[in-house]
Amino acid sequence: MYALAINGSPRKDGNTRTMLTRALAPLAEAGWETELVDLAGKALRGCIACYKCFENKDMRCAVKNDDLNGLLERIMRADALILGTPTYFTDVTAEMKALLDRTGMVSIANGAALRGKIGAAVVVARRGGATHAYDTINHMFLMSQMIVPGSIYWNIGYGRDKGEVDADAEALANMEHLGRAVDWLGRAIAPHRGAYPLGVRP
Repeated sequence: MYALAINGSPRKDGNTRTMLTRALAPLAEAGWETELVDLAGKALRGCIACYKCFENKDMRCAVKNDDLNGLLERIMRADALILGTPTYFTDVTAEMKALLDRTGMVSIANGAALRGKIGAAVVVARRGGATHAYDTINHMFLMSQMIVPGSIYWNIGYGRDKGEVDADAEALANMEHLGRAVDWLGRAIAPHRGAYPLGVRP
């Protein structure tokens, strides 16, 4: 099985990456193929609502002059998707929002392509606003018919400067448990993924 983590922070080696790395570690130990991709430095624009993906139905976004389609190939292959973001004005980063909107749209356009996959949100905050950012990611997962596992608390860590989240012992323990929960869930649903019910909007 393949777990993909995407770091929505513009800082490649900041606190969000630390959290995602901790979440992937138990999965790698359990034998999963794991990958962590940074959005930092990538060209990624928001959805332009052209709806061409509904015409093309090729698992791609019709806007091809940025980096989204390369990411979509990995996302559609993944059994588990872990999306991480720092908190910017009580929400996800602009890069993460672009990824969420366009990925969700391509999924819907292609027969709910994300349905039955595992989705987990990870958020870092200096102080407040993290639960709103956490909800933003989970809303896309839930609207896409994905399965969202719980953990010992919200998947939130605290820190501003690089390395500060290392002092948040509860957040790091939560990430370790989240990785184990994703592994357990992935193994449990693997024989049944193809039978996940397709919900069609009227």
